Amino acid sequence: MEHQRILELLKSNPVLQRAARAEEVIWINPNKIRFTEAVKGQELSMKDIDDAEALLIRFAPFIMKCFPETKDKGGIIESELVPIPHMQKYINDFYDSHLNGTLFLKKDSHLAIAGSVKARGGIYEVLKHTENLALEHGLLSHADVKDASGNYDAYMKLADPSSRKFFNKYTVQVGSTGNLGMSIGIMSAAVGFNVIVHMSADAKQWKKNMLRRHGVTVIEYESDYSEAVKNGREQSDANPNSYFVDDENSKDLFLGYAVAAKRLVSQLEDLSIIVDEKHPLFVYIPCGVGGAPGGISFGLKQIFGDNVHCFFIEPVQACCMLVGMASGLNNEISVQDLGLTGLTQADGLAVGRPSGFVSKVMKPHLSGVCTVKDSRLFDYMRDLIATEDIFIEPSSCAAFQGPVLLNRAEETREYLKRYNLIDRMDQAAHIVWATGGSLVPDDIREEYKNTYL
Repeated sequence: MEHQRILELLKSNPVLQRAARAEEVIWINPNKIRFTEAVKGQELSMKDIDDAEALLIRFAPFIMKCFPETKDKGGIIESELVPIPHMQKYINDFYDSHLNGTLFLKKDSHLAIAGSVKARGGIYEVLKHTENLALEHGLLSHADVKDASGNYDAYMKLADPSSRKFFNKYTVQVGSTGNLGMSIGIMSAAVGFNVIVHMSADAKQWKKNMLRRHGVTVIEYESDYSEAVKNGREQSDANPNSYFVDDENSKDLFLGYAVAAKRLVSQLEDLSIIVDEKHPLFVYIPCGVGGAPGGISFGLKQIFGDNVHCFFIEPVQACCMLVGMASGLNNEISVQDLGLTGLTQADGLAVGRPSGFVSKVMKPHLSGVCTVKDSRLFDYMRDLIATEDIFIEPSSCAAFQGPVLLNRAEETREYLKRYNLIDRMDQAAHIVWATGGSLVPDDIREEYKNTYL
């Protein structure tokens, strides 16, 4: 982007000025409007989320057959929602956070198969592509898809050697900083696809090693995430039997993530948590290119409307969604345009340019974006281990910046006043969305625990 245009942009936008200096900032979305107005004219709706959930239910027998660890949940890949009262007390005492209500952890860090939030969108998109091919070539019938009895055992035959031989004629490719590549790679390999994951320089070596053990081809790049995606897309386009999972633009990934919102309803009910005008829900989600936090937040807004308040959390050097949305330029601007590096210890969040699709969808829904220094990721990680004996990846720990600052920062205090939430905070629920961690090898965990920046 032209240097002069960047200077003019910074001059008119104090938040971007501070972000360009790699300061921790909070941006409150001035374009957020009432939910009833926000949904008008939007391309996606609750019906699309319902359809995505239905596909995952159809594939449950297949998933159980390929991944026995999912049998206890009937082939449904879902994570726990757990209260973390000791962590809440600690952040109130140590960080002077004054966080009222109840703090929860959504443990997508412990999702079966891929061990991260990407198990939602990534696995959904692979299975949707699988179903489309199976229907097109007669491995499944439309009667199998619409079985009124709810018996989807026909899907188990997709795990048979003959089906795997068929799918082996096809390739699935994706560009990733790590966790998306893991979910796409592991599930695609289980189906029988040839899989190629294009990984940026930020990707951790242990993730590359794990993918290779699953028979996945990993192509490494010395450049960033955007370049890995670009090269992956070009190579896939050159192969008529190749399917590219486009993290920057995929509606299927987005809807797979959105299914999480429907599943959350019963979990909140089981914990006797009410979400309504008098009982607001705050959700804090780490953000890279935007697909996972965007999809989850979109789903939550469809269900809870104006009673849920969604915040994305990004590293100071890779705050691409903040830069895109605060400037109004979405994916037409990168963090590098502001002089930031895009480099961060939070490998899953190391993205320089946001999804234009997600930026536009979230424009009327998102409450705001916070940024966090890398050093805090490791501090929050150690805090959670010490207080709750739960390990999540450092990039997941970015989400704790939200509840830590909610009552401390001027911007978020003003937000609470604007939406008449001050007197309701004692009845609020806060969810920190843990996006990865359970597959991290023991030696890497120890390395993280001893990292001080």
